Amino acid sequence: MRLSTHETVQRIWTVQLHPQPGGPLLSCPQCTLHGYRLQAASARSVALTHLARHARRDVLPGHLRTCQCRARNCSWHPRHRGCAGPVLLALTCDRSGRVWRLADACAACAAATTNTAVVPDTLLASTRPRPAGAAARRTRPPHGPGERQRVREMLTYLGVALPRFSSSAARLLALQCALRADGRGRVRLPSGLLRSMRLHGRAELWSELEHVGWLRCSVPRRPHVEARLLDADMQTQTSGRGARAAHWALHPVPLVAPRGMSPAVQLTALILAAHTSDSFGSAELDVLARLGGQSPQQVEDLLDQLVRCRLFDAWQHLREHDEITWRLLPERGAPNSATPGR
Repeated sequence: MRLSTHETVQRIWTVQLHPQPGGPLLSCPQCTLHGYRLQAASARSVALTHLARHARRDVLPGHLRTCQCRARNCSWHPRHRGCAGPVLLALTCDRSGRVWRLADACAACAAATTNTAVVPDTLLASTRPRPAGAAARRTRPPHGPGERQRVREMLTYLGVALPRFSSSAARLLALQCALRADGRGRVRLPSGLLRSMRLHGRAELWSELEHVGWLRCSVPRRPHVEARLLDADMQTQTSGRGARAAHWALHPVPLVAPRGMSPAVQLTALILAAHTSDSFGSAELDVLARLGGQSPQQVEDLLDQLVRCRLFDAWQHLREHDEITWRLLPERGAPNSATPGR
């Protein structure tokens, strides 16, 4: 007989966007918010912000959190080996983008659920009030692993915040904006930086991010481009917090793509670098596809290109678990790295 000293707490929040001629209506069955009209451009951001507020308000100690899909006989995903790993916050949307669910799920179930990304704790914690003197006590993040982890978290965030069809070049631009934005969501990218990324003069990329309602760009009249990120989570992060991570994202040692390669190749190399530990790396194929905005077949083609560029030695598709593993060339190994590959 199993004894329990506490009542099981449900940690599942869902919002739905109902299309209407004057703008979608937002409803949330967990609170009194029903029929709240939104602007179409900001609907996704408002929905995600509303879910994040629920998670911040309904805080639960880690030892009391359980995998919610397991409580529902794992009906959210295909059958797999069973619950495993830490309990995380998983964000899931349906294919239409109208229903969004935020729920506690173990790492194994989150990976097995389609259209799902893990929400980094840093995004949820960004608006929590800090005690007096906390800023003074905060230590500077370590080189290497801390920056890689920050980039990995932001790639995960963008995998959900941006539509699946967003181009690789727009995703690289969005990543730099997200990492370099100040506490009000404002970002200024110098022309020299954009030239180094081969994105200078690419007005269509800014238009692409504006079209999906993720940012608003000002007219570039100076030697830089200014923009304001419209996502509420991007407007609450600590100013300058990701500057070093943004620099690492431009040169993700040890997987720096050669100059002149396509944005899709550069983005894939960056995603792999963010999931590499020592000389090896691994990630679910669906995760690589979602973060890069590619199909699984395109991901495999891009991996072949990286092998031909001698960025890493070989890769393998473990079809039983739908997982991709790769191995760096001996001279590219990073024996002092401490960031886990998965």
